[in-house]
Amino acid sequence: MKLALITDAWTPQVNGVVTTLLELVRELEQEGHHVTVVHPGMFSTRPCPGYEGIDLAVRPGKVLANLLNALHPESIHISTEGPLGWAARAYCRKHRLAFTSSYHTRFPEVLKAALHIPLWLGYSLFRHFHRPSAGVLVPTPSVMALLEKRGFRNLRSWTHGVDTELFLYTDSARLYPPLGHLARPVSLFVGRISYEKNIEAFLDLDLPGTKIVCGVGPLEASLRAHHPHVRWLGILPRTELAKVYAAADVFVMPSRSETFGLVMLEAMACGTPVAAYEVEGPLEVLGNPAQGGAMSSDLTEAWYGALATSRPQARARALQFGWAQAARLFSSHLVSARRIGNSPAVVGRAKEKLL
Repeated sequence: MKLALITDAWTPQVNGVVTTLLELVRELEQEGHHVTVVHPGMFSTRPCPGYEGIDLAVRPGKVLANLLNALHPESIHISTEGPLGWAARAYCRKHRLAFTSSYHTRFPEVLKAALHIPLWLGYSLFRHFHRPSAGVLVPTPSVMALLEKRGFRNLRSWTHGVDTELFLYTDSARLYPPLGHLARPVSLFVGRISYEKNIEAFLDLDLPGTKIVCGVGPLEASLRAHHPHVRWLGILPRTELAKVYAAADVFVMPSRSETFGLVMLEAMACGTPVAAYEVEGPLEVLGNPAQGGAMSSDLTEAWYGALATSRPQARARALQFGWAQAARLFSSHLVSARRIGNSPAVVGRAKEKLL
């Protein structure tokens, strides 16, 4: 299969969506598929307002059209709702090509937190974006239920995985030499330091030991100033990040708006249990009842529950998520990019022609 995967999130960005797509492409190519990733690095770009480290393509429509015309992909998947996503959507609509799409991030909540845009307006925009899609891939049943209530259609269940060879298990929290000896227990957060992550809930916890934050983002400077005793590590190579996960006693996920939360799986793969709110992303990753950590409406309570969770339990839960299975499920949802009519019946028949 020759697949065009269009995404506004790609290296050198560092976030869960990029990690997911990198692993997905690797698995698809190992299965013999030919994947062309169309990403911002192939276009003129401009920094995303308010989001340091994220560059967006500027007026990509013509260049994108030339790329897709030359490629003649058998399937088209639009992974993000940024400028490239909208340009690819317009291209497919113009040429009456069927495509699939993904819902990775709860951007309406991000827009509300960052720009005070009402939720109904944000969801209306994203519902409009995904309406022509032959299949909208979502990572969890809870997110699927949320989107159904918001009027989204053609939803398809997907999942994510974790590289259990990179994120190796350790039977006890290890020393991370660049940080030296730290007061235990060590609590860790990994992710973008941005509005939707609710990181203040972690930083404000009254906990024993040491707090570590890995990541960058628009709130980093102000939070560093208000929390000087936190160890701030910025962005690390993934091989180093695995060592940091293994050095922690508890991984804390303070976000209430995760669609999945890949970093939780990475921590658990290393044996580090997770503390989280009992909300959609953690419910999918940890399960109900929680395995490999603890969830509660009180994050402090969840932290103590996670601290009491054994590292073998955390690793066992992570092993239930594999990228090979996730890639096969992804490819099963793809549709032929051949010309289709505009009626729902014709679109429906195209969706049945899976590659």
